[in-house]
Amino acid sequence: MVNRVDRKGAFPPPLDRQSRSIHPSARRAARPSTWSLRATARVPTPSMHRILSVFLVGHLMVAAAGCGKFQDPNVVVDLRTLAMRADPPDQVIDVDLTQPIMPAALLAQLVPTRVCALVADPADRRLLWSMTLCSLLSNDRCDDNGPELLLGMGLSDDPDTTVPEPSMCVTVVPDANLLALLAFIVQDDTLHGLGGIDYGVVLRVGGENGNRDLDQYAAKTLAVAPRIPAARAANHNPSLDRIDASFDTGDAPVPLPFGRCADNPAPRTIAPATKLRLLPIETAGAREVYTVPTLDGHSETFTESLTYQWIAGDGGFSHGSTGGPRDLTGNPPPLFSDFKSPAASDVPGSSLISLWIIQRDERLGVQWYESCLRVAP
Repeated sequence: MVNRVDRKGAFPPPLDRQSRSIHPSARRAARPSTWSLRATARVPTPSMHRILSVFLVGHLMVAAAGCGKFQDPNVVVDLRTLAMRADPPDQVIDVDLTQPIMPAALLAQLVPTRVCALVADPADRRLLWSMTLCSLLSNDRCDDNGPELLLGMGLSDDPDTTVPEPSMCVTVVPDANLLALLAFIVQDDTLHGLGGIDYGVVLRVGGENGNRDLDQYAAKTLAVAPRIPAARAANHNPSLDRIDASFDTGDAPVPLPFGRCADNPAPRTIAPATKLRLLPIETAGAREVYTVPTLDGHSETFTESLTYQWIAGDGGFSHGSTGGPRDLTGNPPPLFSDFKSPAASDVPGSSLISLWIIQRDERLGVQWYESCLRVAP
């Protein structure tokens, strides 16, 4: 199963004003659909519309009754890769376009990249995982025709209950293997690397004694780009100062403590079927200003749009994704999401619920935060 956790944010990337910018997310834009609507020879009459409406509504009700309740995608019920993060998320190097590029000089400017995965698994078991450096295909798998390098593998203890928290991390070293991969990718790039070169790390993870055909896959895109224009700078992962939590009572919001349930001996307690509004408070400078080249030889400057993904072990959120670019009138989107704890009938006495908040920008930057709530009558 493929889990696209980081190649695209929860919202479409901001468009440049004249569609001329080599925007960092434009190279990763989804291919438009080739489906189209075709006109019919006969125009439906009002009576035909009524008949069709009754027919469709009846069939939809039958289908809904047969399918039952759909699983909330923002609630973790089985093994799931929630996010992957790279530090640094991308790199910018100085090049002289009038001179041949020397591999040794290029590698000397790159620094090692630490790639980590955030994995949740309600089952009480160990996880077998591996990460591979490669050229990514559109389905977030490695291109079998390109170079591949196994960066690391291991058997991890339960990610939710083990203390201290186990990590799934590898390091991408700037060496001849990375250089060969970049050379393979740039040979098919029509811009010859001007807009940057995307490569990736693919995670494969599954239960220790599970069926390997049921392993989960996820991919993290990395990038290296020339410093064109001169104002172009590398990205940094976004950050939060805190998350404010507030009830409907009108009381002042209080910070939501960060930390896993396994690391928090006294998590905040709330009653069943209770709504808790969670509002991210960003650190100063979290939304970076960045410059990208345009096809006419100039440049354009943007301010990052941050998005938030809200995930829980039980209960549910009013919005699974918040934030993103401003609307057409320039208004910023809301950042908050309302968590509602499960009903009393679904809580056996007292229950610990994990919360995950994934913060992303449109330039491959990712940060995550975890918290814990106790739900009790």
